[in-house]
Amino acid sequence: MLTYNESLRLLLQLERFGMKFGLRGISRLLKTVSDPQREFKCIHVAGTNGKGSTASMIAAVLTSAGYNTGLYTSPHLLAFEERIRVNGKPISKPAVARLTSRLRRHILEHSPTFFEATTALAFAHFAQEEVDVAVVETGLGGRLDSTNVIKPVVSVITNVGLDHTEILGTSVKEIAFEKAGIMKRGRPCVTGAKSGDALTVIRRVARERGSELRIVKEYSARVHSSDPGGIVLDFSSKGRKLDNLRLSLPGRHQLDNLAVALATIDLLKRISSFDISEQAERAGLSNVQKLTGLRGRLDLVRQEPRIIVDVAHNPDAIKTLVSSLAEFRLGKVITVFGVMKDKEFLPMVRDLAGISAEAIAVAPTTQRARSASDVAAGFQQVGCAVRAALSVEEGVHLASERAGNQGTILVTGSHYVVGEALKALKLNKT
Repeated sequence: MLTYNESLRLLLQLERFGMKFGLRGISRLLKTVSDPQREFKCIHVAGTNGKGSTASMIAAVLTSAGYNTGLYTSPHLLAFEERIRVNGKPISKPAVARLTSRLRRHILEHSPTFFEATTALAFAHFAQEEVDVAVVETGLGGRLDSTNVIKPVVSVITNVGLDHTEILGTSVKEIAFEKAGIMKRGRPCVTGAKSGDALTVIRRVARERGSELRIVKEYSARVHSSDPGGIVLDFSSKGRKLDNLRLSLPGRHQLDNLAVALATIDLLKRISSFDISEQAERAGLSNVQKLTGLRGRLDLVRQEPRIIVDVAHNPDAIKTLVSSLAEFRLGKVITVFGVMKDKEFLPMVRDLAGISAEAIAVAPTTQRARSASDVAAGFQQVGCAVRAALSVEEGVHLASERAGNQGTILVTGSHYVVGEALKALKLNKT
């Protein structure tokens, strides 16, 4: 049997094959481990932004309700095991070694992608752990994503925006078609999409597949308090009211995700006989990070200086992040920012410049990263003071020196940047 380190090395070597869209490879791989995805109920979550937070809210509520709950998300911030969790606990290293050993022969013969192998490993782990339900986040898109071999009890599309346009399409309609591809015949779908173009496509696919569609448009949220520790609010929507509800994820943008998560919970109770009390909903939503291991969403990781990390990695997400930080009234921040080459980064830079006293441009250690000098040139172009650092670690330490004990530092732009920052700060618990 492979050791954990040998297993991880074998899996990571698959990254050289890049992305292969389509379900043939994952279907063939899953057959080698007896199609474990058929052994548990699933909730499938796609979307341009917010899918990780929404999936984690749903999983936290299900765990609080007493269900043995799997959660599959990507990418990880610090350790591979973060991607695959049961009741918030990451898969163990011995389990990674054992399951990778089962897949080894197929991996060597057929060279699946890293994401295909990881998805197969996750589903096999969930089957072995006899989960009642697994909340599964798509990797990219939906229709041809490796996770789309499941037949979920509910599909979820958080929203649709322009991202990964070189792969998913250059218009909202094209991207919506890819996201809507997770809908299954006769199975309901919840969406928080607001764009008319996106909804036109999602409605059409729902009709074609005979899927009940719940569009989450109207809800009321009266916010009592909002700070880096979370939100307290009165929430109401069609057929439901929750006063003085605490959500442990900070930022008003989480309210849209909350509405989608609660609509999904409502459907689960109605169509699949899930027994979920209001007490379980409140307990789950007030402890999302604790129950799921979610990190990097307006995450206050240090007090002196105040350091906030966020994995926002496209223009819409950065705009939302900036709006939330402005609400916290933290004053001007020192921003450590790095981004991937395939992102439209100048709109991100423009929004960040508005809240930044100065910026520190970085490039995480991946070939996909845009150079720190390119990022720095973007900030210079919009008139923001900037310097380039040789690494994320150097950037974080430089920002700490500049901020002093009373300042605020924001680290954002990519999961890779946030992950390397957490390692630099030695905040590497999973």
